[in-house]
Amino acid sequence: MRDETKCLHSGYKPENGGPGVMPIVQSTTYRFDSTDQIAALFDMPTAHMYSRFSNPTVECVEKKIADLEGGIGAMCTSSGQAASLLSVLNLCNAGDSFISTSTIYGGTVNLFAVTLKRFGIECIFVDEDASEEEIDKAFKPNTRCVFGETIANPALAVFDIEKFAKIAHKHGVPLIVDNTFATPILCKPIEWGADIVVHSTTKYMDGHALQGGGVIVDSGKFDWTNGNFPEFTEPDESYHGVIYTKDIGAAAYITKARMQLMRDFGCYPAAHSAFLLNIGLETLSIRMQRYCENGLKVAKFLQASDKVEEVKYSALEGDKYHDLYKKYLNGGCCGVISIVIKGGKEKAIKFMDSLKLACNEVHVADIRTCVLHPASETHRQLTDEQLVAAGINPGLIRVSVGLENVDDIIEDLKQSLDQI
Repeated sequence: MRDETKCLHSGYKPENGGPGVMPIVQSTTYRFDSTDQIAALFDMPTAHMYSRFSNPTVECVEKKIADLEGGIGAMCTSSGQAASLLSVLNLCNAGDSFISTSTIYGGTVNLFAVTLKRFGIECIFVDEDASEEEIDKAFKPNTRCVFGETIANPALAVFDIEKFAKIAHKHGVPLIVDNTFATPILCKPIEWGADIVVHSTTKYMDGHALQGGGVIVDSGKFDWTNGNFPEFTEPDESYHGVIYTKDIGAAAYITKARMQLMRDFGCYPAAHSAFLLNIGLETLSIRMQRYCENGLKVAKFLQASDKVEEVKYSALEGDKYHDLYKKYLNGGCCGVISIVIKGGKEKAIKFMDSLKLACNEVHVADIRTCVLHPASETHRQLTDEQLVAAGINPGLIRVSVGLENVDDIIEDLKQSLDQI
């Protein structure tokens, strides 16, 4: 099936006489006929047994997203941050390190640089535009993975997946890619060498600002038996001695994440949240096309304004990342645009407060146009040095173009620009 068909039909197949729409299984637990059946599940979780591990409704969505990304399996989480956290914790222990590009989302920067540091895990930040030789120097003997974003939030840098996959694999570690802004409709990182893909499903996948969520997708292609990951090749005493590479095989990574981390952290989404997410997924391919069309028209309008110092949108000719856009993104660059208003922070705030249609809110990738001033809102916890490293200017505004008539969006932006 092509993506448009997968969005509608993958993950859930109605049985003869069964409901045509994926049902909500609103239950925390499941009943069995014998003690031996439940005991067997605690040796090897081959069926649903408790809502902290899995749920039939959520499982359908997991299968759909895995299919869209070209992975062997997926695990939904309660938020995108939870997905990023567990994707790394599934590989790193206290005393380990991992590498991340510095342009990733500010909340993830804090998670990696501050919170994981408290767990004894070091994040080594690198410039994603650096040469292979420079990035090689960042690796240590205890480095366990590499992390990057397909389209960085809000810097909108386009990640060179193939380059980083080559570097990571040379050092015997997997590449994790946050594909939130691109979605599998615009880019499939696994096809370019990524081993693990994560999403904040709160964004384009949901699309309607109805519920938070995240997902981890396992490509099933990384060789966990290369000697760098004994947790996958030696018995897990916390789970009855299971050896993930031997007993599970290609899906070792995502199974370990569920059996160890989801069991202990319990950050699993509710069935109703997955039901709402699935509604968003069903129209994802259509919506992404319109987001990209509206986004490019708005970007060109903003580029022509004398009130705007800079427009970051890789679909524009001359953008720093235009060549990578043409390589990795399937005919569109989502609907998120970063602009720098002339005059700095105060002028940027004046522009935002003058908008009438676009909403000033802590959200992005919605069906409705929304704006955000990262330096004073989402990224306010970052130091000035971290803001610069993340590509954030004090006058930078993130414009998330929605699905309204594009002329209405442009007219609103124009009247607001006129105020400054």
